[in-house]
This record gives sequence, C-alpha cells and structure tokens, in this order.
Amino acid sequence: MNLSRAERRRHSEQRILEAARALFAERGFERTTIRAVAASAGVDPALVMQYFESKQELFSRAVQAPPVPGGEREPEDLIERMLETLGVKLSGLPPTSLAMMRSMLTHPEAAASAQAVLGRQIDQIGAALTGDDARLRAALVTSIMIGVTIGHQLLDLDPLRDAPQEEIDRLLRPCLLALLGIEEQRHGR
Repeated sequence: MNLSRAERRRHSEQRILEAARALFAERGFERTTIRAVAASAGVDPALVMQYFESKQELFSRAVQAPPVPGGEREPEDLIERMLETLGVKLSGLPPTSLAMMRSMLTHPEAAASAQAVLGRQIDQIGAALTGDDARLRAALVTSIMIGVTIGHQLLDLDPLRDAPQEEIDRLLRPCLLALLGIEEQRHGR
C-alpha cells in the first residue's frame, strides 16, 4: 500500500505528537528534549523541527485538550459527570492531561492551556448555578477536583491511592453539593 506524501506527513506528525505527549507526561517540559522526542518517534530531530518549528510549538500541539463536553445544565448532573470523570482520571490520566499537569506550574504555555480548559469548565458549571457568586463556587468545585487528581496521580498520596472510587465519591458528593448550593435550594434557604 502506497501512502501519499500528505498521508506520510500526517502519520509522522502523529507519531511525533504521541512520543511528545508521553515524554512531556513523564518528564515535564524542561526535561523533554527534541532529540528524545525524535528518538522515541523514530525520526530525525530535524524532521521534528521542520514540522513543529520549536519545542514550544510541539508542546502546545501535544497538550491541546479536547473541548469540555457539554449538555448538563442541572448542577446535580454536572456533579455526577465530574465524579465520573474523576473516576476515569484516577484510573489513569491520558498523556495529554498528565503532560499538562506536570508542566502547568513551571511552564507558561501549559499554564495557559490549563487555564483555558478549566475556564471553560468553570463557565459551564457557573452557568448552571444561580447567585452572584456562581463563578466563584464553580471555580472552587473545579479546584477541589484538580487537587484530588494531583494528589492521586502526581503526588501518589496513600489515602487517595488506596481508597475505592465509591468512597471518594461518597465523601466528595456532599461537599460539592454544598458548594453548588443544591442543599440550600432544596430546603428553601
């Protein structure tokens, strides 16, 4: 089977991006080199530079996150989706997310990408809430979920690592419901 030049390029770019995601996830931005990415992808370092022009651009493309899924307009539905997503994250983050998380505190591009993704999530949650402090409450909920993910995936905290997902959900759900004001709404407060 003969591939066209454009198909070979897309295939090479994809191999480079996959190698970059894995290395950025494992090492972070600073310790990942173009040479290491090229070696992992089985290409010449010059090809990586030809396709991506810089390590910064390679990183930017490697950590591009998919858009935040939508659809849930009720806070309770959002919480359940967030807990489901947390369960997926605790079982293992995709290399894109892990690369961004490892690098977001030390590299401006990773921080900007994380801020954009989390900003969309905060806006989505905030839109389902009432009150002048809806965005703040949405930001607090989002921050809690990030903290749990970092504690489990990057810091490998024993209590989080050893706890069953159902137990984490059981303890987090009332906290999230309270932050989103759902209990107050139900009781007419």
